[in-house]
Amino acid sequence: MDVLLDTHSILWYALVDRRLSTAARIVISDPAITKWISPASYWEIAIKISTGKYSLTMPYRKFFRTAIKAKRYRVLGVRLRHTDRLIALPLHHRDPFDRLLIFQSVAEGFPVVGSDVQFDPYGIVRIW
Repeated sequence: MDVLLDTHSILWYALVDRRLSTAARIVISDPAITKWISPASYWEIAIKISTGKYSLTMPYRKFFRTAIKAKRYRVLGVRLRHTDRLIALPLHHRDPFDRLLIFQSVAEGFPVVGSDVQFDPYGIVRIW
């Protein structure tokens, strides 16, 4: 099974945050499940750090390198088939970071591990 991790799931798992659901923690912990992360998550976290909305316990680059290596996350590059979905995707959700995750989830058929109920109208499977 393959899953796509929403940005907050990456952060909350790495930081052992209590807001991460039990179901999400089980999926992320399971070595038999392939966990994918989007470059949108790099971008979103970098912007939130630069605007003072978020801070990490270690340098940004080290955080991602450690998270990717330690958890064996795979990076799901942005492909034409992902952005092609943008043209017909309804505007239920306007956040550009989340919309990219939605495009990727739809194109790849991966469930998203995340709490955002605004993903639901797009018909993707959301694990939370």
